[in-house]
Amino acid sequence: MANYQNLLVAIDPNQDDQPALRRAVYIVQRNGGKIKAFLPIYDLSYEMTTLLSPEERNAMQKGVIGQQVAWIKQQAHYYLESGIDIEIKVVWNNRAYEAIIQEVMTGNHDLLLKMAHQHSRLESMIFTPLDWHLLRKCPCPVWMVKDQVWPENGSAVVAVNLSNEEPYHNELNLKLVRETQDLANRIVKGPLIHLVSAYPAAPLNIVTEIPSFDPNVYNQALRGQHLIAMKALRQKFHVDEQQTHVHEGVPEKVIPEICDKLNAGVVVLGILGRTGLSAALLGNTAEHVIDRLKCDLLAIKPDGFVCPVKIDEE
Repeated sequence: MANYQNLLVAIDPNQDDQPALRRAVYIVQRNGGKIKAFLPIYDLSYEMTTLLSPEERNAMQKGVIGQQVAWIKQQAHYYLESGIDIEIKVVWNNRAYEAIIQEVMTGNHDLLLKMAHQHSRLESMIFTPLDWHLLRKCPCPVWMVKDQVWPENGSAVVAVNLSNEEPYHNELNLKLVRETQDLANRIVKGPLIHLVSAYPAAPLNIVTEIPSFDPNVYNQALRGQHLIAMKALRQKFHVDEQQTHVHEGVPEKVIPEICDKLNAGVVVLGILGRTGLSAALLGNTAEHVIDRLKCDLLAIKPDGFVCPVKIDEE
C-alpha cells in the first residue's frame, strides 16, 4: 500500500530551491507522516590536508556539516514554521548513493524523493549517475521530482508490461496498479488513472527472410494478446476501458507520448534493478523510457527485491 509515512528527501546541494522537499511536504500535508531532509557531503581537500591532525580534520568536517545543516534549515524554514515535521541530517560520505540507500534502510523509510534535473530546451528530465544508482538499487519506491507544479487535471499513468515473457511481470503489474490507486486515493485526490502498454511490431528480418510471413497477421495477433491481458488487468481493478492504452511501438517512445497526451503528473513504472552483467545482457527497459519523460516518475521494485548495498556497520 502507498501509505507513505516515513519520507526521505535527498537534498540537492547545488539548488537553493528544493522541489523534492516541496513534493514531500505536499504528500505529508495530505497523508500525514514525517520527513527527513538528508544530505551526504564530501570534500577531498579536507582529507588531503596532511598538516592537520585527525582531530583538527574532524573539527573542520563538523564545521562544514554544521554550515550545511543551517543552510537546509533556511531552505525549509517556511515548512518548519508551519508545523511540518522535518528532521535534518547531514553526513560526511564520499559515496553519496550508498549513504542515501543506507539511510533508507537504517531509518526504515518507505519513500525516497529526489529532484531530477530537466533539459532547458526539450523539457525532459536528465538523470545523473547518482539518480541511476538510486533507481536501480534503492529498496523503497523512488519518486523523481521535476521542478514544476502539478498540472491542472493531471493524470497518473501506470506503465505495465503485458508481454508475459516472464511470470514476475504479472505480479509487478498488479503491484504497480494497486500502489497507484492507493496513491491517488490518499495523496493526489482524484486524478484519472491510465494504464499503458506497448507491443513490438513484426521484426524486419523475419519479414525479409520468410516470404510467406504476413506481418499484418502477426501484429494483429500480438495486439489481440495485449488487449486481452489489458482487459483482465483493468477489470481486476475496475478501471474503465477508456483509461487503457495499448499501442504498437517501443516502450521508450509510446509511454512518454501517452504521458504527454494525458497531461500526466506522474508516471508509475516498475524497475527490476538489474546491475552488472545482467543489465548489460538484458537491458533496463524502464531506463530508456524515463530518459524521455517530462513529468514526475515513481519507480517501484518488485516484491523480493534484494538491495545490493549493505548497511555500514561503522
